[in-house]
Amino acid sequence: MLDTANYTPRLKAKFRDEIKAKMKEEFGYSNDMMIPRLDKIVLNIGCGAEAVRDSKKAKSAVEDLTKIAGQQAVSTKAKKSIAGFRVREEMPLGAKVTLRGDRMYEFLDRLITIAMPRIRDFRGVKPSFDGRGNFATGLKEHIVFPEIDFDKVDEVWGMDIIITTNAQQVGDHSADAQAKALLKHFNMPFNA
Repeated sequence: MLDTANYTPRLKAKFRDEIKAKMKEEFGYSNDMMIPRLDKIVLNIGCGAEAVRDSKKAKSAVEDLTKIAGQQAVSTKAKKSIAGFRVREEMPLGAKVTLRGDRMYEFLDRLITIAMPRIRDFRGVKPSFDGRGNFATGLKEHIVFPEIDFDKVDEVWGMDIIITTNAQQVGDHSADAQAKALLKHFNMPFNA
């Protein structure tokens, strides 16, 4: 039986025991509070035209994202009506979930060690950072996660994954460079 009171996710322990020291040595931080950490991971599925034609598609996306995240996902709704796309205000169009703490580390571990190796013709992820130390990537198929039963899937969704860090500009080192180094220490498979 799993002792949840004393359980620490593998990547969280790795960050605490190994990565902090490596980052401090690599960037020369004067104290431990300057070391960048993961802040949150946001997952998003947009259903688009399928949700307009069939409202059950958005519910299916919420259920699948809930299974992947291990936390209840919320339905995203249209902010305003767009007649050309047959979208009405407050119509459900997708799903999103924000992960923090232990669930965030568990998801990142599953993404890097299980889901990414299952992607067809995978050659690594493009290092796309936003200038503030946040990394964004996407998956074409959400079925690469083992929580999704391939036989019960009615639609294959694309998925956005945004990893937010608290990296700041320190001397000559940009926030993006520090965030990329942090994710490399977590074994994120960058292709460049």
